[in-house]
Amino acid sequence: MAKTYRIEFTPRAARDFRAMPKAVQRRLANHIDAFAQKPRPAGVKKLKGSDDLYRLQVGDYRILYQIKDTILLILIIRVAHRKEAYR
Repeated sequence: MAKTYRIEFTPRAARDFRAMPKAVQRRLANHIDAFAQKPRPAGVKKLKGSDDLYRLQVGDYRILYQIKDTILLILIIRVAHRKEAYR
């Protein structure tokens, strides 16, 4: 039986996500939903300086998230355009 991760957003990530155009939201939501089954899909990079922070590029947008394997949780930290994502 495959593990299923719960997905949660930080308040900032939720606010950033809701402010995006609907077409971008749909595109990013497909990737975010897929994290529940496969938290480290192809193309994901682990960010330096952190044990559990990852980044997924989706076009010009970035999804920054933490994987908490012990409690099966994906915490979406930031969802933003690439020029804003790391600020």
